[in-house]
Amino acid sequence: MMCGKVAKPCTPKRVRKAIDGYIECEKEVKRNDARLIPHAKEDFARVSALLWADILSQVDKNVYDGNVIPKHGPGSTADGLKGNQKYRQFEWPRRLEEYFPAGEFLFPNWRHYDASRLHYLEPGSERPVKVITVPKTLKTPRIIAVEPTAMQYVQQGLMEILTDAISHSDNMGSIVGFDDQGPNQSMARRGSIDGTLATLDLSEASDRVSNQHVRLLLKNHPHLARGVDACRSRKADVPGHGVIRLAKFASMGSALTFPIEAMIFSVIIFMGIEEGLRRRLTHRDIKSFVGKVRVYGDDIIVPVEFVQPVIAMLSTFGYKVNSDKSFWTGKFRESCGKEYYDGNDVSIVRVRQEIPTSRANVLEIISTVSLRNQLYHAGLWKTTANLDQWLGRIIPFPAVLPESPVLGRHSFLGFDTERMCPKLHRPLVKGLVVSARIPESPLGDSDALLKIFLKRGDLPVADREHLRRSGRPRSVDTKTRWASAV
Repeated sequence: MMCGKVAKPCTPKRVRKAIDGYIECEKEVKRNDARLIPHAKEDFARVSALLWADILSQVDKNVYDGNVIPKHGPGSTADGLKGNQKYRQFEWPRRLEEYFPAGEFLFPNWRHYDASRLHYLEPGSERPVKVITVPKTLKTPRIIAVEPTAMQYVQQGLMEILTDAISHSDNMGSIVGFDDQGPNQSMARRGSIDGTLATLDLSEASDRVSNQHVRLLLKNHPHLARGVDACRSRKADVPGHGVIRLAKFASMGSALTFPIEAMIFSVIIFMGIEEGLRRRLTHRDIKSFVGKVRVYGDDIIVPVEFVQPVIAMLSTFGYKVNSDKSFWTGKFRESCGKEYYDGNDVSIVRVRQEIPTSRANVLEIISTVSLRNQLYHAGLWKTTANLDQWLGRIIPFPAVLPESPVLGRHSFLGFDTERMCPKLHRPLVKGLVVSARIPESPLGDSDALLKIFLKRGDLPVADREHLRRSGRPRSVDTKTRWASAV
C-alpha cells in the first residue's frame, strides 16, 4: 500500500479499461435518471429548499445583477490556451451571452470591444471537453475532462460567488467544506474514539452527478440555473469513442464540479436522515447536525445510526459507496487523507515517485526528500536513516527547518549552520533549492488592462513580470546555492 500511488503511467490496457469505465458510468447515469421515481424527485427538491434556498437565492440575485467576475484557472484548456494567452480569447459560446456577454467578459470595457476578433459558437459547433487520463495509482489512472477556456473562465467566477455564499452561512458553511480538510479529519478521529461518526467514500463520485440532479437543486433559482447550464459543457471527446453527449453534470476539470457535487450529496444525506427519523426535517434539526455531518467533495461523515438509510438513499440516486474505504464499525476511520485508529493517527506515508539514482532525477529527488521528512516525523527512524545515506550520496543534505527553501532533512535536534548571512544575520547552508522558470507569455494593450481589472483584492500584483511570463512551469530544476536554514 505504501507504493500503491507511485506517479507512473498505467499500462495501455489499464488506460483503455478506465476509459471504457468512463463510458459505462455515463450509461449508468442515463439509466439512473430514467428510473428515478417522481416521489424521490419531489423529496429532493423539498430538502434542497430546506438546506440551500437562502444561499441560492443570494447567488441567484448576484447572477441576475451581473456580479459574476470571471477568472482564469491555472490548468490546461481544451483549446490549448496557456498563461496570458487566455486573456486573448477568440471563441465564445453563444449560450453564454444571456448572462455573460462577451463584450463585458472579454474586454476591459465596451470602448475596447472588437467584434471582428470574436467567433461565436452555436450550440452545435461548441468545443467539447477533452477527456484525458493522469496518473493516480498503478492499478488505474484518474480521468479528468479538460474544459474549453471560455467555459472554465465563467465557471471560476460562478464557483467563487457560490462558495463564498456557502462559507458565510452559519449552518451549511459548517456542514459543507471546500478549502479546509481539517474538520473532516478531526471528526474522523472523534469517530474512531467514540464510534459515533462514520466515514463514507464514494466511487466515481464526480462522474455520477447527473445534470438532472443539478436541475432539481436549482429549479427555484432560474437565473443561477440558466447561468450554470450556460457554462456547462454538453459534449466530451473521449479517446477511442469520439464525441459523446453528456448526461453527467461535469467530470473533474470543471470549476463547478466540486461545490455542486457537495451540495447534492448533502441533500441526499439529509434525505437519508429523514428516512432514519421517519419524519421531515426542520431548520432546527439541520442546526443540530452541525458537527455530526460533514461533506468535503466525496468524503462524507454522518452519524453511525443513519449510515444504512444514507447509503440506501445514495444508491437510489445512482451513487456507489465504496465499502472498502467506508468505515462505521470498529475503531478505524479515514477521511481526507487521514487515517485514525482509536484516536491515533495511523496514516500511511506513501511513496509518490521512484527513488532517485542521480542529480538528474529532479522530481524524484524532491519527492524523496519529502518522503524522508514525512517518515522522520512519523518516527520511522531506520527507514529515515537509510534514506539519509542514499540521498547524502547524491545531493548535499543539511539539516534545516521546514520553512527553509533548501531541500534538506528535518530534525528535532535543530538545524545546521555553515555560515552566517552578512546582511540578514541568519544561518545559511549550502544545498539544493528548487527553481521553476515561468514560461514567456507576453501580454499588452487592452488584454493586459483586462487582466488588471480582473485582479482580486486591493493589493498590487506581487509578480512584477506577470505580463511577460505566465502559466505553469514546463519543467522544474534545482540549483546548489547558499540559502537560509530557517
